[in-house]
Amino acid sequence: MQTTDNTLILGIDLGGTNTVFGIVDSDGKIFCRGHIPTNGHLTFDEFISSLHSAVADSMRDSGLDFSQLRAIGIGAPCINPQTGVIEGAVNLPWPSPIHLTEELSKRFGIPAFGENDANAAAIGEMHFGAGRGLDNFIMITLGTGVGGAVICDGRLLHGKRGLAAELGHIPIVHTSEARQCNCGRKGCLDAYATARGIVATAKDLLNESSVESLLRNLPDFDARTIGEAAATGDRIALETFRITGELLGRACADFTAFSSPEAFIFFGGITGSFHLMHDAIIKAFNENLLWVYEGQVDFRQSLLPQSDAAILGAAALAL
Repeated sequence: MQTTDNTLILGIDLGGTNTVFGIVDSDGKIFCRGHIPTNGHLTFDEFISSLHSAVADSMRDSGLDFSQLRAIGIGAPCINPQTGVIEGAVNLPWPSPIHLTEELSKRFGIPAFGENDANAAAIGEMHFGAGRGLDNFIMITLGTGVGGAVICDGRLLHGKRGLAAELGHIPIVHTSEARQCNCGRKGCLDAYATARGIVATAKDLLNESSVESLLRNLPDFDARTIGEAAATGDRIALETFRITGELLGRACADFTAFSSPEAFIFFGGITGSFHLMHDAIIKAFNENLLWVYEGQVDFRQSLLPQSDAAILGAAALAL
């Protein structure tokens, strides 16, 4: 694929299992994509070399000139955006600290910029998606974990070491039966509004009632299965998403008092069932919202394609 754009960006999403990349122009058009295994290399240097080769091959096969690359943006876990160093990612195969942006820049010969994955997603939405035209919004990613990013007055909120907006680890349930979160605390949003949290809620409902449910006949199930059951009108599945939506709505009401956003933008695998939670989110949000913010906040789903969002968000870092 030919392009006359001399400002091409390499967008990279570094995951614990796979690393995906794409070549993106300033309008958000992806010219080619590729991926390599993250955990298939003995050393970090070998990973960087393999990534360089894969990018070069992908560009050549697409008729692109490697010399057109101007910068690299990468979304990665536990990265300090001020230093570009990964300081403690437990799901990566190399010991920390990992001097990610420095090594990328050295190997590719162009500047490299890093952010955590939720922040990268927010920047992607601001440039290419549902955040266009907004100076104040909160991004919430729903998947294996709950990620958060805050755009305030047109700028991404970082805080010290880039650790601001860990919204998934703010307690939202304050009872003695609150679930244990992986962070060590109890009652965090991450323990409820994630794939595993939704499954736990469904299992709790099955144990607490005798209501008929398709889920009772399954030896095991995941969040997607619960969504499929809800689509058939399954009462347990529908109640699971209602409870999850209620908790999200309450959390968003609290988050609103922090940065006064124009909108919340939801992204991630679980948002495929967003329509099942929407009404409960809005109801709980309005019931718990400080009155001065009434009528000021919108709720949106990401406009970025699921498969491309990580690439576009990472590329937007360099733009």
